[in-house]
Amino acid sequence: MVAPTAITATATHPFTGRHVPWLLEQQVATRGDHPFIVWEPFDSEVPVRRQWSYAEFGADVHAFAAALSARGVTSGDRVLIHLGNCPEFLIAWFACSHLGAVAVTTNTRSTASELGYFASNSQAVGVVTQPSLWSAVTDCGVEFGFAIATDTDQGAAAPRVGESFDAVLAAGHSLPGVAVHASDALAPNSVQYTSGTTARPKGVVWTHANALWGAKAGATLLQLGPNDSTLVFLPLFHTNALSYSMLSTLWSGGTVVIQPKFSASRYWDAVVRNGCTWTSSIPFMLWALIEQPRPESHQLRFWGLGASDIGVIRDVFGLRTLGWFGMTETITLTMFSEVDMPARPGAMGTPVAGYDVKVVDDDGCAVPFGESGWLKIRGVAGVSLFLEYLDNPEATAAAFDDEGWFDTGDLVTPFADGHIRFDNRGKDMMRVGAENVSAAEVERVIGTVPGVKESAVVGKPDRMLDEVPVAFVIPFGEPPAGHEAFIQQIIDTCAQQLASFKVPREVFVVDEFPRVTLEKVDKKSLRARFAAPQQEGST
Repeated sequence: MVAPTAITATATHPFTGRHVPWLLEQQVATRGDHPFIVWEPFDSEVPVRRQWSYAEFGADVHAFAAALSARGVTSGDRVLIHLGNCPEFLIAWFACSHLGAVAVTTNTRSTASELGYFASNSQAVGVVTQPSLWSAVTDCGVEFGFAIATDTDQGAAAPRVGESFDAVLAAGHSLPGVAVHASDALAPNSVQYTSGTTARPKGVVWTHANALWGAKAGATLLQLGPNDSTLVFLPLFHTNALSYSMLSTLWSGGTVVIQPKFSASRYWDAVVRNGCTWTSSIPFMLWALIEQPRPESHQLRFWGLGASDIGVIRDVFGLRTLGWFGMTETITLTMFSEVDMPARPGAMGTPVAGYDVKVVDDDGCAVPFGESGWLKIRGVAGVSLFLEYLDNPEATAAAFDDEGWFDTGDLVTPFADGHIRFDNRGKDMMRVGAENVSAAEVERVIGTVPGVKESAVVGKPDRMLDEVPVAFVIPFGEPPAGHEAFIQQIIDTCAQQLASFKVPREVFVVDEFPRVTLEKVDKKSLRARFAAPQQEGST
């Protein structure tokens, strides 16, 4: 259900009469022989590099769609894609779109418990996964109608489990073709689960129009053309790689080079070998590359990042970083520092056409230039903003105010020159490497540990990951087995139920929390403790 206060699309929105398969078919027809996907796995036991032209990729999508149809998948069904970076991920994603089904992409670092929640919440009829993730699928407590597993673990040799992806795909090529479902542009196309301020992640629903908006907007902002090539190593189950990199490149008719994950020692070789002209990046990648030898020449034009014109990057690499800001709910970039225009160093850029942006204080009043405030964004639901939170009308309605403004929960600073700088992730969120972590979700799990009276999770600064989660815990009296055993039980419980990046790195047992109005925990004071030597508890 679209939020009653959100701005809704008219009958003549930018993608009326179009859907995701339409875009792929256009490129197959006009760019059939041009490379679309280049696969660069790390394992030496399989071919080091494999390439799909647009026509070859389109044929595999048609074949896998036919195979899914033979397994009963039809329009509106939801299919779990629990895969790391590999061509099979994209083949399955586009095959779901072909059938009018909904691809539900999930974080590969999820525990069986988390995966069970995603599968049951989305009511997935089947799953496409890989051997190393098979145990999470079988242990998640959900009975799937089918379970297809890739024949390798992102290119690395692996034991055979489930239905073979390669065999399913090969059989699909022999099946009668299945016509593309004529999905309405505003029909759901995919779901990504994102950590919010609630104890459970919410499924962000993208329509076909959302995906096309991300493709067109990204290609336009980045000034991509048919000869551009990008290296994708960030997870395809996140918006950054799926929208900023892949969909933008699809719209431009360029080439996507896929690696299983980031590798500092392999980065430059892949960039040079494939003539990559740009890549999305994160701080960890840039610091890691500083320690690597650099090629004498390459074709990179820029790196996309959350901050513009980082001096040390320009000095060391001679490359410009383009600031940007987006999130799962906004589909693509809502702020951007233009490719050929001056930018404010360290800022995210200026608001992108198609989005209204404002920065307000706690009372909802616009903050003066140079002061920090809450970032609010307004767009069209199902086109430039997500359609809804999956089967959660209450959360959808709560995300928008009466004037249709979406609350990002982020603190930013606007400047008189139009640029906006990111300050901090508000609403009890942490940024651990490339992952968003909800403090409430971690606190929910800690609360299940016997003896825990109350907990508070905050981010601790970390040089490589920006921040890592740490927990402060008030017990019911003295823990029977002592503090060390109590702390270890908390960490073990989190490790069993949460992805590894959500597990607290440290646990501090305390007698009380600092409080603010209405007895709320003063997490600002807890974070401030890391500026001074620790006084209480430790791991």
